[in-house]
Amino acid sequence: MSAGVTFRTAGLIGKTDAVRIAETLTELYQHLRKRGLEVVVEQESSQLLAVVKPEVGTLHELGTRCDFVVVVGGDGTLLAAARGLAPHGVPLIGVNLGRLGFLVDISPTDIATHLDEVLEGRYTEEERFILRAKVLRQGEALFSQTAINDVVIHRSNATSMIEIVTHIDGVFLNSQRSDGLIVSTPTGSTAYALSAGGPILSPSLNALVLAPINPHTLTNRPIVLDGRCRVGISFRPSKHFSAQVVCDNIPSPGLEIDDTVEILKEERPFRLLHPVGYDFYEILRAKLNWSSGYRV
Repeated sequence: MSAGVTFRTAGLIGKTDAVRIAETLTELYQHLRKRGLEVVVEQESSQLLAVVKPEVGTLHELGTRCDFVVVVGGDGTLLAAARGLAPHGVPLIGVNLGRLGFLVDISPTDIATHLDEVLEGRYTEEERFILRAKVLRQGEALFSQTAINDVVIHRSNATSMIEIVTHIDGVFLNSQRSDGLIVSTPTGSTAYALSAGGPILSPSLNALVLAPINPHTLTNRPIVLDGRCRVGISFRPSKHFSAQVVCDNIPSPGLEIDDTVEILKEERPFRLLHPVGYDFYEILRAKLNWSSGYRV
Protein backbone atom coordinates (compact mmCIF):
# COMPACT_ATOMS: atom_id res chain seq x y z
CA MET A 1 0.00 0.00 0.00
CA SER A 2 1.05 3.57 -0.52
CA ALA A 3 -0.37 6.88 0.52
CA GLY A 4 0.41 10.54 0.00
CA VAL A 5 1.58 10.06 -3.60
CA THR A 6 0.33 12.63 -6.08
CA PHE A 7 0.05 11.58 -9.72
CA ARG A 8 -0.14 14.43 -12.23
CA THR A 9 0.92 12.95 -15.56
CA ALA A 10 0.09 9.52 -16.96
CA GLY A 11 1.50 7.71 -19.97
CA LEU A 12 -0.34 5.33 -22.28
CA ILE A 13 1.11 2.49 -24.37
CA GLY A 14 -0.91 -0.08 -26.31
CA LYS A 15 -0.26 -3.20 -28.31
CA THR A 16 -1.20 -1.90 -31.75
CA ASP A 17 -2.59 -5.16 -33.14
CA ALA A 18 -4.59 -6.21 -30.07
CA VAL A 19 -8.34 -6.76 -30.30
CA ARG A 20 -10.38 -3.79 -28.97
CA ILE A 21 -7.18 -1.77 -28.45
CA ALA A 22 -8.56 1.47 -29.94
CA GLU A 23 -11.69 1.33 -27.80
CA THR A 24 -9.77 0.51 -24.62
CA LEU A 25 -7.10 3.19 -25.13
CA THR A 26 -9.73 5.83 -25.85
CA GLU A 27 -11.68 4.93 -22.69
CA LEU A 28 -8.49 5.01 -20.64
CA TYR A 29 -7.46 8.36 -22.05
CA GLN A 30 -10.82 9.93 -21.38
CA HIS A 31 -11.02 8.54 -17.85
CA LEU A 32 -7.58 9.85 -16.92
CA ARG A 33 -8.38 13.27 -18.37
CA LYS A 34 -11.63 13.40 -16.39
CA ARG A 35 -9.57 12.75 -13.26
CA GLY A 36 -7.55 15.87 -14.07
CA LEU A 37 -4.34 14.21 -15.25
CA GLU A 38 -2.17 15.21 -18.15
CA VAL A 39 -1.84 12.22 -20.51
CA VAL A 40 1.04 11.52 -22.88
CA VAL A 41 0.45 8.75 -25.43
CA GLU A 42 3.28 6.78 -27.04
CA GLN A 43 3.71 7.65 -30.72
CA GLU A 44 2.46 4.48 -32.41
CA SER A 45 -0.33 4.00 -29.87
CA SER A 46 -1.62 7.54 -30.43
CA GLN A 47 -2.75 6.61 -33.96
CA LEU A 48 -5.28 4.21 -32.45
CA LEU A 49 -7.16 6.75 -30.36
CA ALA A 50 -10.64 7.53 -31.61
CA VAL A 51 -11.69 11.20 -31.91
CA VAL A 52 -9.20 12.76 -29.49
CA LYS A 53 -5.87 14.28 -30.53
CA PRO A 54 -3.62 13.50 -27.58
CA GLU A 55 -0.23 14.80 -26.58
CA VAL A 56 2.28 12.40 -28.10
CA GLY A 57 5.72 11.33 -26.91
CA THR A 58 8.51 8.83 -27.48
CA LEU A 59 9.20 6.13 -24.92
CA HIS A 60 12.04 8.26 -23.56
CA GLU A 61 9.73 11.27 -23.24
CA LEU A 62 7.15 9.17 -21.38
CA GLY A 63 9.92 8.14 -19.02
CA THR A 64 11.02 11.68 -18.28
CA ARG A 65 7.55 13.23 -17.99
CA CYS A 66 5.13 10.64 -16.58
CA ASP A 67 4.44 9.65 -12.97
CA PHE A 68 3.18 6.25 -14.14
CA VAL A 69 2.48 4.49 -17.43
CA VAL A 70 -0.46 2.24 -18.28
CA VAL A 71 0.47 -0.57 -20.69
CA VAL A 72 -2.41 -2.23 -22.55
CA GLY A 73 -1.82 -5.58 -24.25
CA GLY A 74 -0.02 -8.67 -23.01
CA ASP A 75 3.08 -9.55 -21.01
CA GLY A 76 5.26 -9.07 -24.12
CA THR A 77 4.05 -5.48 -24.54
CA LEU A 78 4.80 -4.74 -20.90
CA LEU A 79 8.26 -6.33 -21.13
CA ALA A 80 9.17 -4.07 -24.04
CA ALA A 81 7.88 -0.99 -22.22
CA ALA A 82 9.68 -1.95 -19.01
CA ARG A 83 13.04 -2.34 -20.74
CA GLY A 84 12.75 1.19 -22.14
CA LEU A 85 11.29 2.86 -19.06
CA ALA A 86 13.25 1.16 -16.26
CA PRO A 87 16.16 3.67 -16.39
CA HIS A 88 13.65 6.41 -15.57
CA GLY A 89 12.14 4.62 -12.57
CA VAL A 90 8.58 5.07 -13.86
CA PRO A 91 6.09 2.51 -12.44
CA LEU A 92 3.92 0.53 -14.84
CA ILE A 93 0.33 -0.70 -14.66
CA GLY A 94 -0.57 -3.65 -16.89
CA VAL A 95 -3.97 -4.13 -18.54
CA ASN A 96 -4.54 -7.42 -20.35
CA LEU A 97 -6.59 -7.60 -23.54
CA GLY A 98 -6.32 -11.34 -24.03
CA ARG A 99 -5.40 -14.13 -21.69
CA LEU A 100 -4.55 -13.34 -18.09
CA GLY A 101 -0.89 -12.38 -17.82
CA PHE A 102 1.65 -12.69 -15.05
CA LEU A 103 2.49 -8.99 -15.46
CA VAL A 104 -0.64 -7.49 -17.04
CA ASP A 105 -3.14 -8.40 -14.38
CA ILE A 106 -6.00 -5.89 -14.77
CA SER A 107 -9.05 -6.81 -16.83
CA PRO A 108 -10.45 -4.14 -19.21
CA THR A 109 -13.77 -4.32 -17.34
CA ASP A 110 -12.02 -3.23 -14.11
CA ILE A 111 -9.76 -0.51 -15.49
CA ALA A 112 -11.64 2.52 -14.17
CA THR A 113 -12.05 1.07 -10.68
CA HIS A 114 -8.41 0.03 -10.34
CA LEU A 115 -7.06 3.26 -11.81
CA ASP A 116 -9.10 5.25 -9.32
CA GLU A 117 -7.64 3.12 -6.52
CA VAL A 118 -4.12 3.86 -7.75
CA LEU A 119 -4.81 7.59 -8.04
CA GLU A 120 -6.11 7.54 -4.46
CA GLY A 121 -2.93 5.83 -3.26
CA ARG A 122 -4.40 2.35 -2.77
CA TYR A 123 -2.16 -0.13 -4.56
CA THR A 124 0.71 -2.58 -4.09
CA GLU A 125 4.09 -1.66 -5.53
CA GLU A 126 6.56 -4.31 -6.60
CA GLU A 127 10.12 -4.14 -7.91
CA ARG A 128 11.38 -6.71 -10.41
CA PHE A 129 15.03 -6.92 -11.34
CA ILE A 130 16.54 -6.84 -14.80
CA LEU A 131 19.52 -8.63 -16.33
CA ARG A 132 22.07 -7.24 -18.74
CA ALA A 133 23.91 -9.50 -21.15
CA LYS A 134 27.08 -8.54 -22.99
CA VAL A 135 28.76 -10.44 -25.80
CA LEU A 136 32.50 -9.83 -25.72
CA ARG A 137 34.79 -10.46 -28.68
CA GLN A 138 38.50 -10.00 -28.01
CA GLY A 139 37.60 -7.93 -24.97
CA GLU A 140 35.29 -5.54 -26.85
CA ALA A 141 31.52 -5.44 -26.31
CA LEU A 142 29.85 -6.61 -29.52
CA PHE A 143 26.33 -6.65 -28.10
CA SER A 144 24.68 -5.36 -24.92
CA GLN A 145 21.00 -5.75 -24.07
CA THR A 146 18.72 -5.94 -21.04
CA ALA A 147 16.31 -8.75 -20.28
CA ILE A 148 13.42 -8.88 -17.84
CA ASN A 149 12.48 -12.53 -18.43
CA ASP A 150 15.64 -14.27 -19.52
CA VAL A 151 18.89 -14.39 -21.41
CA VAL A 152 19.05 -17.48 -23.63
CA ILE A 153 22.18 -18.90 -25.24
CA HIS A 154 21.08 -21.40 -27.87
CA ARG A 155 22.45 -23.30 -30.83
CA SER A 156 21.71 -22.02 -34.34
CA ASN A 157 22.68 -25.22 -36.11
CA ALA A 158 19.74 -27.61 -36.12
CA THR A 159 21.91 -30.74 -36.12
CA SER A 160 24.67 -30.00 -33.60
CA MET A 161 24.72 -29.36 -29.86
CA ILE A 162 27.00 -26.70 -28.40
CA GLU A 163 29.30 -27.17 -25.41
CA ILE A 164 28.80 -24.39 -22.88
CA VAL A 165 31.26 -23.60 -20.08
CA THR A 166 29.75 -21.69 -17.15
CA HIS A 167 31.56 -19.70 -14.47
CA ILE A 168 29.87 -18.04 -11.48
CA ASP A 169 31.75 -15.01 -10.14
CA GLY A 170 34.82 -16.35 -11.91
CA VAL A 171 34.54 -19.83 -10.36
CA PHE A 172 34.00 -22.82 -12.66
CA LEU A 173 30.49 -24.32 -12.35
CA ASN A 174 30.25 -26.87 -15.16
CA SER A 175 30.60 -27.74 -18.80
CA GLN A 176 27.59 -29.10 -20.65
CA ARG A 177 26.67 -30.26 -24.12
CA SER A 178 23.13 -29.14 -24.84
CA ASP A 179 20.88 -27.13 -27.12
CA GLY A 180 21.52 -24.10 -24.93
CA LEU A 181 21.18 -22.46 -21.53
CA ILE A 182 18.50 -20.19 -20.04
CA VAL A 183 19.51 -17.60 -17.44
CA SER A 184 16.24 -16.44 -15.93
CA THR A 185 15.05 -13.82 -13.46
CA PRO A 186 12.23 -14.66 -11.01
CA THR A 187 9.90 -12.88 -13.44
CA GLY A 188 11.04 -15.19 -16.25
CA SER A 189 10.84 -18.34 -14.12
CA THR A 190 7.24 -18.79 -15.34
CA ALA A 191 8.28 -18.39 -18.99
CA TYR A 192 10.83 -20.36 -21.06
CA ALA A 193 12.73 -21.60 -17.99
CA LEU A 194 9.58 -23.34 -16.77
CA SER A 195 9.32 -25.36 -19.99
CA ALA A 196 12.96 -26.45 -19.48
CA GLY A 197 12.10 -27.90 -16.07
CA GLY A 198 13.15 -24.91 -13.98
CA PRO A 199 11.48 -23.97 -10.68
CA ILE A 200 8.94 -21.19 -10.24
CA LEU A 201 10.45 -18.40 -8.13
CA SER A 202 8.53 -15.90 -6.05
CA PRO A 203 8.88 -12.54 -7.87
CA SER A 204 10.39 -10.89 -4.78
CA LEU A 205 13.38 -13.26 -4.59
CA ASN A 206 16.85 -11.97 -5.39
CA ALA A 207 17.78 -15.07 -7.36
CA LEU A 208 18.62 -16.44 -10.80
CA VAL A 209 17.73 -19.73 -12.45
CA LEU A 210 20.16 -21.47 -14.79
CA ALA A 211 18.22 -24.05 -16.80
CA PRO A 212 19.87 -26.18 -19.51
CA ILE A 213 17.95 -26.79 -22.73
CA ASN A 214 17.90 -30.47 -23.68
CA PRO A 215 21.21 -31.38 -22.03
CA HIS A 216 23.04 -34.45 -23.35
CA THR A 217 23.75 -35.60 -19.77
CA LEU A 218 20.55 -35.87 -17.73
CA THR A 219 22.38 -35.03 -14.50
CA ASN A 220 22.66 -31.43 -15.77
CA ARG A 221 19.76 -29.91 -13.85
CA PRO A 222 18.47 -26.36 -13.26
CA ILE A 223 20.21 -24.50 -10.45
CA VAL A 224 19.14 -21.45 -8.42
CA LEU A 225 21.82 -18.84 -7.68
CA ASP A 226 22.07 -15.62 -5.74
CA GLY A 227 20.81 -12.74 -7.88
CA ARG A 228 24.04 -10.81 -7.36
CA CYS A 229 26.13 -13.45 -9.14
CA ARG A 230 28.02 -12.69 -12.33
CA VAL A 231 27.44 -15.44 -14.86
CA GLY A 232 30.19 -15.99 -17.42
CA ILE A 233 29.64 -18.17 -20.49
CA SER A 234 32.26 -19.44 -22.91
CA PHE A 235 32.36 -22.30 -25.43
CA ARG A 236 34.40 -25.40 -26.13
CA PRO A 237 35.61 -25.87 -29.73
CA SER A 238 33.37 -27.84 -32.05
CA LYS A 239 33.40 -28.55 -35.78
CA HIS A 240 30.01 -27.03 -36.56
CA PHE A 241 29.69 -24.34 -33.86
CA SER A 242 26.78 -21.96 -34.39
CA ALA A 243 25.10 -20.10 -31.52
CA GLN A 244 23.30 -16.92 -30.56
CA VAL A 245 22.29 -14.92 -27.48
CA VAL A 246 18.65 -13.80 -27.17
CA CYS A 247 17.45 -11.32 -24.54
CA ASP A 248 13.65 -11.36 -24.18
CA ASN A 249 13.38 -12.32 -27.87
CA ILE A 250 15.93 -9.67 -28.95
CA PRO A 251 18.70 -11.58 -30.78
CA SER A 252 22.40 -10.78 -30.87
CA PRO A 253 24.60 -11.18 -33.93
CA GLY A 254 25.83 -14.75 -34.38
CA LEU A 255 28.46 -15.85 -31.86
CA GLU A 256 31.98 -16.97 -32.68
CA ILE A 257 33.67 -19.80 -30.82
CA ASP A 258 36.02 -17.48 -28.87
CA ASP A 259 33.27 -15.05 -27.81
CA THR A 260 32.27 -14.83 -24.16
CA VAL A 261 28.95 -13.80 -22.63
CA GLU A 262 28.64 -11.91 -19.34
CA ILE A 263 25.31 -11.73 -17.54
CA LEU A 264 24.76 -9.53 -14.50
CA LYS A 265 21.88 -7.95 -12.62
CA GLU A 266 21.23 -4.31 -13.48
CA GLU A 267 21.46 -1.82 -10.63
CA ARG A 268 18.00 -0.39 -11.28
CA PRO A 269 14.84 -2.55 -11.22
CA PHE A 270 11.55 -1.83 -12.94
CA ARG A 271 8.46 -1.02 -10.92
CA LEU A 272 4.96 -2.47 -11.14
CA LEU A 273 1.80 -1.16 -9.54
CA HIS A 274 -0.83 -3.77 -8.76
CA PRO A 275 -4.47 -3.24 -7.74
CA VAL A 276 -5.59 -3.84 -4.19
CA GLY A 277 -5.93 -7.58 -3.60
CA TYR A 278 -3.27 -8.61 -6.12
CA ASP A 279 -2.36 -12.27 -5.50
CA PHE A 280 0.55 -13.85 -7.41
CA TYR A 281 -0.50 -17.33 -6.30
CA GLU A 282 -4.01 -16.84 -7.61
CA ILE A 283 -2.54 -15.98 -11.02
CA LEU A 284 -0.37 -19.12 -10.86
CA ARG A 285 -3.42 -21.26 -10.14
CA ALA A 286 -5.34 -19.70 -13.03
CA LYS A 287 -2.50 -19.81 -15.58
CA LEU A 288 -1.27 -23.30 -14.73
CA ASN A 289 -4.66 -24.83 -13.91
CA TRP A 290 -3.63 -25.79 -10.40
CA SER A 291 -6.16 -27.09 -7.85
CA SER A 292 -8.81 -27.55 -10.52
CA GLY A 293 -12.22 -28.00 -8.92
CA TYR A 294 -10.93 -27.32 -5.40
CA ARG A 295 -12.37 -24.44 -3.42
CA VAL A 296 -11.35 -23.05 -0.03
